Amino acid sequence: MKASKRPSFSNMVFWTIVFFLFLPLLVLLLYSFNASRGGSFTSFSTIWYERLFLESPELWKAFGKSVIVALGSASAAAALGSLAAVGTSRFRFRGRGYVAAMSFMPMILPEIVVGVSLLVFFAAIGLKLGIATILIAHTTFNIPFVFLLVSARLEEFDSSVIEAARDLGASELQTLVRVILPMVAPGILSGWLTAVTLSLEDFVITFFVAGPGSTTLPLYIYSAIRFGVSPVINALSVVMVAGTVLLVYPSRRFLKAFASRA
Repeated sequence: MKASKRPSFSNMVFWTIVFFLFLPLLVLLLYSFNASRGGSFTSFSTIWYERLFLESPELWKAFGKSVIVALGSASAAAALGSLAAVGTSRFRFRGRGYVAAMSFMPMILPEIVVGVSLLVFFAAIGLKLGIATILIAHTTFNIPFVFLLVSARLEEFDSSVIEAARDLGASELQTLVRVILPMVAPGILSGWLTAVTLSLEDFVITFFVAGPGSTTLPLYIYSAIRFGVSPVINALSVVMVAGTVLLVYPSRRFLKAFASRA
């Protein structure tokens, strides 16, 4: 009996969901090449890309600040979250469960609550709002994601490797740097990429802790769309999606290659 070549119901559901998820991106790509500003597509044009790269200095300034904040906060969150995951995984101490539970609070709480809380905290200690406060805020809500991903990697970790390193005379620091961190590197990289993505797109928390002269890209877009959506934003979105794909694809290949060697 020949197997049916008709697509199964599960395949149809899968491709329907994929089409539903990627349709907005396809529409965004299409309208970034629209010659008019209206809602209907008139003719193909690259005018909005020309204005994006040649006539939008304030937009690129906001984008640059977003990149600085994203890379800085993601790196800080990766370092702190990874060390916290290693500490709670390897050592038993009083309050260990409390530390692990509290580390997830910024991820569980609504962003508006986190934003208001950080604003009150910065006001209480007299810290002027600006890029520094945005960095601190983004690091705070990024740490739980890194902690979760690295902890998941540590659960699959073979503890006998650490015991072997200690038997061979390695110190705690040498064991951490030469054994543990290389083994959990895929989790750290995944957490770092997640933190970069969350920082780039965050608006709510940034809105509360940003000061004068610290407008990031989400804040810039919010202020711009109040006067109507500019097709320049569509062009920028396409550029960012393309950049994300170029960043994620080699990272995915690195993670697969690292996992196969491990």
